[in-house]
Amino acid sequence: MNGAQGKILVIRGGAIGDFILTLPAIAALRQHFPRAHLEVLGYPHIAQLALAGGWVDAVRPIEARALAGFFARNGPLAENWCDYFSEFDLILSYLYDPDRIFESNVRRCSPAQFIAGPHRPDDSAGIHATRVFLQPLERLAIFDADPVPRLHLPDPEPGPDAPVALHPGSGSERKNWPQARWADLFQYLLHATPRRFLLVGGEAEGERLQHLAAAAPPARREVCQSRPLTELARRLKGCAAFVGHDSGITHLAAAVGLPVVVLWPDTPEAVWRPQGEQVRLVRSPRGIRSLPVEEVVQAVDELLEGLSKR
Repeated sequence: MNGAQGKILVIRGGAIGDFILTLPAIAALRQHFPRAHLEVLGYPHIAQLALAGGWVDAVRPIEARALAGFFARNGPLAENWCDYFSEFDLILSYLYDPDRIFESNVRRCSPAQFIAGPHRPDDSAGIHATRVFLQPLERLAIFDADPVPRLHLPDPEPGPDAPVALHPGSGSERKNWPQARWADLFQYLLHATPRRFLLVGGEAEGERLQHLAAAAPPARREVCQSRPLTELARRLKGCAAFVGHDSGITHLAAAVGLPVVVLWPDTPEAVWRPQGEQVRLVRSPRGIRSLPVEEVVQAVDELLEGLSKR
């Protein structure tokens, strides 16, 4: 495509963090083809982030039952989906498609240039996920794109009384710091600073959130549980800082520009570290469950001290 007009489709499944780490590729397409119609086929509750951030023009759900035929070899292809794919000049897919079945079926009904990107990076390669997801764009002569996920939201910048967001959970229990240590950290913060706190989590973190909330005066804390991602992104944008685990929500906090302290597990840092100018990892060689409260307190103290100097 020539960059002046045309339609581009990015296909991206996966979890919250996977999508956010693909944002640099979506942003690079938007910047390189500013007048093209750019659309995402993905999970709407996640992909809406790109719409809210102004990177794409539309989002379409990938869960549609009529798409099933595209994942079967020589499967029956729904006419409306054939018409849909045929509208695009460029299709960039990050779907897991090792036998290229989906790609072959799309090519049966669409003349679009089809670029197959990786579903996930190879942990052993040591290349950061954002750069791995940017590599397919080199076929479009897009080089040296910004590898940092950025989610620009129209909400105002946080004021001097903005809360600190705490996310005591993640998608995997092995990545979580013990609940008792979160309680110790929260008690320290309540006494060491006059700030308010936004306790963030999904359905799985309900018990953790309620346990923390019960230890704080209502005026000092607010629970933000199981909210739509676009709403959560805006709430985080209004915070002063964020403390959390290796999770999609931590990637989201970094993408909206927050100073972030991450309690890091044994995930390969070179591949999955949240990107941003104000991200600090705290880890223990014996694993996250052995991470001392004192080390986390020191990191958060330094973060809050930095905020007070602004």
